[in-house]
Amino acid sequence: MSATVLAVVLSLFSAVAYAAAAVAQERLAARSAGSGVLRLLGSAAWWVSVALNASGAVLHVVALNYGPLTVVQPLGALTLIAAVPMGAWLAGKRVSAVEWRGTSFTLAGLAALLVTASGPAPDDALSVTEALTVAGSASVLICLLARPGTRPGLRHAGASGIASGVGSALTQTVTVAATDSSGSVFSAQVVGVALLVAVFASGGVLLSQTAYRGGLGAPLAVVTLSNPLAASVIGLSLLGERLQGGAAGVLLAVAGALLASWGVVLLSRTPSGDRTVLSSEPETRVPRPSRPGHLTPL
Repeated sequence: MSATVLAVVLSLFSAVAYAAAAVAQERLAARSAGSGVLRLLGSAAWWVSVALNASGAVLHVVALNYGPLTVVQPLGALTLIAAVPMGAWLAGKRVSAVEWRGTSFTLAGLAALLVTASGPAPDDALSVTEALTVAGSASVLICLLARPGTRPGLRHAGASGIASGVGSALTQTVTVAATDSSGSVFSAQVVGVALLVAVFASGGVLLSQTAYRGGLGAPLAVVTLSNPLAASVIGLSLLGERLQGGAAGVLLAVAGALLASWGVVLLSRTPSGDRTVLSSEPETRVPRPSRPGHLTPL
């Protein structure tokens, strides 16, 4: 088996693991609607979803060791197309035509964005000052999107994607700094940024858990889209990366962003009766009060 084929296989398993984690989180969110996120820490199902997320992350990192970024990164978008039918199957429902179109448009747009932004693996790292600046700016944006009183939904999903994207970019810094022969693995840069990675990765999982209370398709699409966008902004602005293809690449990136945004809109407009929502709780019917002069049957 060639290295590239192995990278593709590992990426597929990574996407399935991420999809299973998203479905597990959404199902848990449906069961515990109204409960605080922190109370989920005592649930075995929550830790199963955390283990699935961790497995997907490990498989993704290993895949990058065998294949180029331009092959591995776009395959991560398969998480969306795997999770939507998986969630529908567990809920005993069929994926609607609108959900299929929304998923397809989101994936196509995301693929265009990843093609223009992908390139050789970066060999630059954020300084401690840059890492703190990125973490602070991202924290402000995340707090605005997920501020108290905000209904769980696409804004929490966007905050989750940003947190995960920042965590990915900071992970790259830890990897480059740790493998630099001129530095120490336990330097202040490596240890400090590694702590930030843990904070943002955990925050991304908790925010996605909240976002999935309103369903799976649209929030997962927003997470899948905002994650690489956040990482790309950091790479383009601080790590010296550039869009591929010059002016044509910029146009392709803009077209991809518009197409992916339209896909998210379609997913968010899916009728509530067709939307994939996993809930194992039986429907509770409240008896109507009887009108005066009428007897309520026993």
